[in-house]
Amino acid sequence: MSNTRDEQHCDVSGVTADGAAWLASAGTYPRSTRALWEERPDAPVVLPCGTAFDVVGAPAIFGRRMLDRLWDEGPGSGPVAVFRGRMLLFAAPGTAQRLPSLLHWEEFGRTGAIPPLLCHGTGDAVTLPAPTAADTPSHTRPDSRWLVAPDTRHPWLPGPEIVLWAAVRAARAAVRISIFPPADQGAKVYDVSRRR
Repeated sequence: MSNTRDEQHCDVSGVTADGAAWLASAGTYPRSTRALWEERPDAPVVLPCGTAFDVVGAPAIFGRRMLDRLWDEGPGSGPVAVFRGRMLLFAAPGTAQRLPSLLHWEEFGRTGAIPPLLCHGTGDAVTLPAPTAADTPSHTRPDSRWLVAPDTRHPWLPGPEIVLWAAVRAARAAVRISIFPPADQGAKVYDVSRRR
């Protein structure tokens, strides 16, 4: 992965004014949320899911693989944040309701290469990083930042099929396939390279 790609898609310093307006629109009192951010732009906020967006939470490493698949092989992503060790992928409303059944169908009869994804939709709320990057060193900020910050009032959000596709691709990329059978652990091995 090149530094240029990282800079373009994953090192966004903060949310734009339009992105903040979109995030705030998810809450019951958008003006109060925006007033809080004007007063304390470094404050995380809890917002409800299900109207403006749903959120799919994945373990950080697997979520990063999903994000890489979305940008390298797919249509890209909507906003993405990291909060307390989990990757938060913003998705179209309704994704949280549909994705679990799609994942169950995809994993039917398999060993479960896709780790548990937490789907937050109608009736759920998520804690999101502050809309602007704090001016503090990264070691003092716990794992809380925007990777792809909202920058418009109407961002494109992937639906359940696209999130499923990214999860399946990420799981397949994590599995290394070998054409050789696994070595028999009880077999005796002799070095025949030094024959006389």
